[in-house]
Parts: sequence; structure tokens; C-alpha cells
Amino acid sequence: MPTINFEKELNAEQLKVIHEGDGPCLVLAGAGSGKTRTIVYRMAYLLEKGIPPEQILLLTFTNKAAREMLTRVEELTGVNPRRLCGGTFHSAANRFLREFAGLLCLPSEASGVGGGFARGFGILDEEDAKSLIKLAVKEGGFDTGAKKFPSPAIIKSVSSFALNSQILLEDALEMKQPAFYDLAEDIKRIIGIYERKKRESNMMDFDDLLFLLVKLLRENPVVRASLSGRFAYILIDEYQDTNPLQAEMIRLLSPKSGNILVVGDDAQSIYSFRGAAIANILNFPKVYSGAKVFRLEINYRSTPEILNLANDIISKNTAQFPKNLKSVKDSFVKPFMHQAGTGADEARFVVDKIAALRREGVPAKSIAVLFRATHHSQPVELELGRRGIQFEYRGGTRFFERSHIKDALAYLRAFANPSDETAWQRILLMHGGIGPASAQKIFIEIRELQSFEHIANHNFGFALGEKIKFGWNKLIGTIKNLIPHKEKNPSELIRALANSDYAVYLATEYENSKDRLEDIGQLAAFAANYPTLEDFLSEIALYDGFTGRGQTGDAIVLSTIHQAKGLEWDTVFIINLADMAFPNQRALFEDGGVEEERRLFYVAATRAEKKLFLTFPLIGPQGDYVQPSMFLSELDDDLLESAAKKYQENSEYIDEDVPFSDTPPEKRPQEKDWRKRSFLRSVDEL
Repeated sequence: MPTINFEKELNAEQLKVIHEGDGPCLVLAGAGSGKTRTIVYRMAYLLEKGIPPEQILLLTFTNKAAREMLTRVEELTGVNPRRLCGGTFHSAANRFLREFAGLLCLPSEASGVGGGFARGFGILDEEDAKSLIKLAVKEGGFDTGAKKFPSPAIIKSVSSFALNSQILLEDALEMKQPAFYDLAEDIKRIIGIYERKKRESNMMDFDDLLFLLVKLLRENPVVRASLSGRFAYILIDEYQDTNPLQAEMIRLLSPKSGNILVVGDDAQSIYSFRGAAIANILNFPKVYSGAKVFRLEINYRSTPEILNLANDIISKNTAQFPKNLKSVKDSFVKPFMHQAGTGADEARFVVDKIAALRREGVPAKSIAVLFRATHHSQPVELELGRRGIQFEYRGGTRFFERSHIKDALAYLRAFANPSDETAWQRILLMHGGIGPASAQKIFIEIRELQSFEHIANHNFGFALGEKIKFGWNKLIGTIKNLIPHKEKNPSELIRALANSDYAVYLATEYENSKDRLEDIGQLAAFAANYPTLEDFLSEIALYDGFTGRGQTGDAIVLSTIHQAKGLEWDTVFIINLADMAFPNQRALFEDGGVEEERRLFYVAATRAEKKLFLTFPLIGPQGDYVQPSMFLSELDDDLLESAAKKYQENSEYIDEDVPFSDTPPEKRPQEKDWRKRSFLRSVDEL
């Protein structure tokens, strides 16, 4: 085994973890502090001490992360990583259940007595799981034709959240899908049938892997002793992202020696919507008596100015382990805050700065635009497209390629041109009971009618079956909701669609229906800039042609903040830092919601290496004035640069970076007052 000079390759904070990491240990690794390096060198240190590789268990959240760490360990030590037990929580659980699944005691629905799983059990992927739930719904004879009945995707999502959060299904429904709370008993019955079907097929889903292992460890002391005695050391990465079920799995697997080392950052705990519990990392010293706490605060990523701002952001949280990130880089420029007029103005500012950075030689892939929610990106996407600037979208699908946006556009296209066959096919097939053959028959008659009024009152020349009739009547209800708005701005048509049965369709089909409706609201705001439906649809058609789809190479990154975690760029723009947008409105009503949103802001800021821009519009999508984010008002004015700070309070200066030319006159009352007010306030007055 090669000799490793740990003192040369690690800083003092990391070295302390390497040498003193026995027993229960919590390593608080600040952003950019080299946590992966610390875990890798800790494993290498253990191997150098003579610990057999098979007695070390490494748990991560992605197979990619596990492979990278084990490969680096092999490069350092020469030890074949196959002998190291490393992988995701689910892969480790799968490995253990292959040995012991037959010992599970799972009562059957009928008798209350049952067995476990055979060793050769299969694993359902998400699509297979939803298909099996669909069969369970059918077997149970549930009336899915009711006005609201959750789709298999929603049932699976709620059940998964309850299981991983270790809460009752009713509580999960109340938190995630309150519209279906009154169907809790029906959903429980469906899940019961689904569980039986899995067992009859000798199949588990991903949640079963964790849940059934925990059940086995709790109920079978022999299995628990066997597995916990197998490992001398357990190391866990990204501990702040663990959910209650994963935390319990770790506790039950903990070696008798107590050598469990978890690495994470409470300031980067941002996945509560998936069931992650920040309490796991905050309470670690209480759960594991005598735990040592290490801090990695030396940051190798960002400039001192960016870290000063990041430290200021997170200092406002109360539920945390205080940390103070320190940079090893030279001083550079302060983060810049920019107030824009509208979302379109904000997008122009961002793209202007991107163009300037590109001229300075900054590679496009080293620039990122980050946002709290997917619908916030639309103005920037459009502006980049207009200028022919290639971009890569992460954390979802580009705005105009999202299924619900395509649904809304299909309605508008059919409204403008009842002969549009592709639009009608999309509309018809989203309604239950209407299949491809019946959709084609319906369209042939629709094509001859040429108006929504005639379509809404048409008696078809062929008999509609009961299932088809049910779907058709739903569609007619939506059409009738649109007709009164036919002479209005296209924005009104889109808002009418969002208030029709289409909203019910989204709620019953998708677990993130609220986010999808927000996207449609953003589409409506964008459509308000066009006087006619034809103008709007023409712009969209042209936009689709210049997004640069299919191209490869150097591209700007557009990403949700959640998707950006763990990544870094030379320059970062955080957009739409406006009231009710960031923090997310729903967070204001959730326990700990505001603090998690502040952690999200912190994560976004710490993605930047050299330059950081914070931007927000002062006019919202509805044409109303909006306040800057509460997070901006908390910041120390001295840590930021802005155009406003360059001028005295009574100056008449108008910032040309924020043009008002694209804002309709009716949406900019008291324009002069707005300009003076917005640019002359200092940051601490926001």
C-alpha cells in the first residue's frame, strides 16, 4: 500500500477528522470545504491502519458519488474498491435483504399471518410501481370517474412520503395533498391491495428496501447483531439530507464499537419536501452520546466577499450549528444587487451581463442563472433565445417544453384554429375514456364546425360510449369556460383555462399540480404582452425554433437552486428575489419553512466562485408592485454593491440598465415616482 502524507495533503481541520474520527462523530462541512476529500482520506487512513476493507461501510445518496469516492480511495491506497462496502442507502439495504428477507414476518391481509420474501425478489421501478397501483385501484372497484380521485402517481408519492417520514398517511395527505384528505380510507385500502400484490409477485419497491430492512433490524435481534457486528466503521455522506427512516436504519446498523462518522452541513439542508429532516443532523449529538463535533470552515471555492455575504445570510437562522466560512482566495468584487422594472427587464439585465462576461472571456459553462421555482426562469429563457445564446436547463424541462405548458398551448391553438389536428389530439387524449381511435372520430366532426361555440353544442353523428361521454363532457366544461374570453387578450384565455376543469385534471394526475398551475400563471403573464392570440402563438412557434435544442458545447446553465446543490460556477445570478417568490409563499405557513428557504438562498450564494449577482423585479407578473425578498432586507448593506449606492438620496438619476420600454403604459402607473423611489433607496431600506 502506498504511503500517504496526510499532513501535506490536508488542512488542519480535515486532518483532525482523519486522526480523531473514532467513536460517534459529526463533521460539519461548510460549503466548498472539501468534505468529499475528508471522507476519502478518512477511509484511506483506516485502510492504512490495517482495517479490512470489508469492515468499512460507506453510505451516500447517489451511486455516482459512491463510485467516485471508492475510485479515489483505490487511487490513494491501491486497495480494490470491490472489497469496500459502499453505495446508496437503497443499494446497501438491497444487499442485506438478499441475505435475510426470508426472515421477515409480514402478516397477510386475510389471516394476519404471513411470511417474508424469497431471496430472489425483484425490484419495481417507479413506473412499474404506479402500474401496479393502477391495478390495485381497479381491483378495489374504486370510482376513478369521480370529480377528484388521485392518480397512481399521487398515491405512490403520498405513501412514500409517509413511509420515509415515519408519519401517518393522514398526516402525509394533510401536508402534501390536502385535496384528497377525505379519501384517506380509500387510499389506505388501495395501498393494502398494492402491498399484497407485491408480495404475491415477490417484488419490492424502492421504499420497501429501507422500510423492510428497518423492520427486520427492529424485530430480529439476531439479524441486527449480525449486521451491526459486520462493520467496524460506518461513514455517511450528506447526512443533512437523510429522512427519519434512513436515520433509523443508520442507528440500527451502528457498529458495537460506536464508530459512526457522519458528514454534512445543516446550513445546506434543503430537501424537506422529499422527507429530509434537519433534526437528524441537529440532534446527532443527543442521539449518539459522547459524539465529537468537528467543523470544516476553510472554503476553497469562493472569494472572501461572497463568503461574507453567505455567512450573513445564514446567521439569521436559529436552528443551526453556527459556522463561519473563511476563504483561501484573494479579495475580489462585492456581490452586486440589481433592482429591475419587470421580469423582462430583469432578464435583459442578466443577459446583458452574461454577454459582457462572454466578451471578457468567461466560458458560458462557467456562468449559471439560479432560481427558486421553475416558472421563474421563463423571462430569461426567452431573452437568451431571442439573442441566440445557447443554454442548458437543469432541474426540469425548459419552460415551453413542459407538458402542462404544451397542454395550455394546445387549447389556445385549437381555439385559434379548430382544424389543428395535433392540438385536438393532445386535448382529447388527456381526457379519461377517450382513446386514439375515438379521438380521431371526434376530430373529423370537430374539423367541420370551425368554432368553439358550435363544438360545445354539437351532437355527434356516431354514438359516444359512456366512458368516452364522461371524458367529452369534462372537455366541454373547459371549452365553455373559455368561450366568454374569446375576444380578450390571450392572457385571459390562459387564466380561464387555469380556472376550469383542467386544474382538476392537474390536481388528480400530478403531485406537483400547484407548481404546474404557477407555470401556467407565468405563461398568462407573458401572454399579456401580446394584443392578439395569433401574435402570441406566432411568437411561441418562432421561439421553439431558436432555442438551440439538440446543440452541444459551451452553454449557459439555467438551474433550480435545488438542482445546483454541490455544483459551482465562476459567476452566478440569483434571480427573482422578490416577495412571495423567494421565500416561496407556501414556506411562510410551514413549520421551519422560512429557515429552509434561507438555507436555500445560502446554497445559491455559495455556488459562486468570483462574481455573484442578486436581482429582482419591482413589478410582478400581474402588473402590481412587489417588495424585494425579506432575505434582502436582512443583509448588511456594506456587503453589497448596487447602482443605488452610487448616488445621493435626492438625486434625479435614472438607471439606464432598467428600461421601461417593454412595459405597457397601463401597467406602469406613476412611472417617474417608481424610478426615483426604486433607485434611491439604500439596501437597508428595502
